Amino acid sequence: LPFIGFSQSAIDFLPTTTNNGELVHHTYYSLSYSEQNEQAEWVFYEIKKERILGLVSRKNNFRSDNSVSTNSATLSDYKGSGYDRGHLAPAADFSFNTTAMSESFYMSNMSPQKPSFNRGIWKKLESKVRDWAIDNNKICIVTAGILDEGMNTIGSNSVSIPNYYYKVILDYTEPELKAIGFILPNKKSKALLQSLAISVDSVEIRTGIDFFYNLPDDKENELESIIDLSKWNWK
Repeated sequence: LPFIGFSQSAIDFLPTTTNNGELVHHTYYSLSYSEQNEQAEWVFYEIKKERILGLVSRKNNFRSDNSVSTNSATLSDYKGSGYDRGHLAPAADFSFNTTAMSESFYMSNMSPQKPSFNRGIWKKLESKVRDWAIDNNKICIVTAGILDEGMNTIGSNSVSIPNYYYKVILDYTEPELKAIGFILPNKKSKALLQSLAISVDSVEIRTGIDFFYNLPDDKENELESIIDLSKWNWK
């Protein structure tokens, strides 16, 4: 069973795959790989409060993902491109054991990000999401670049450069179920995170991905259409 690192309830929240995406399961995250764009159309994982421990230091073990049948992008695709190998699921979310940390460096979990974006507002959002995992005990995250037509590419494998990245966060622990989405342009930004927050429905419309379709319909409609900033800690 690939899902050693997931609770059963979290598995139920895997999104749909589009663009002929190939479903790939690692121990602590799953992804839908778009061969056409040489990156994931979504990466799905769960953060639990008790896992935000920082037990394992970051090891930059970037490598191809042999679980992708068509092979993933490679290190050489990014070399000299001016773009960061931007983590979709961030390494810091997988610092609770060596397997988790190591798996976060598969190239299938990377996307070409401008350094000012990857090390700036994207990093800030990643950190905020970890805060929310502590606040809410556990949350589900889906994240990737938005894979539009006609994007520029880097490398011999033609890795697409997304113009925008999204994150969708679901707190599925009673009593206060809630969800929130973000779409951020792949560039330097000084915007406040809460000014970039949108409904999950809005992210679905923009990406063509159905995120939490296994939720009961009434619950899904309610969670995905409403965004209540007051339910999330912005401090």
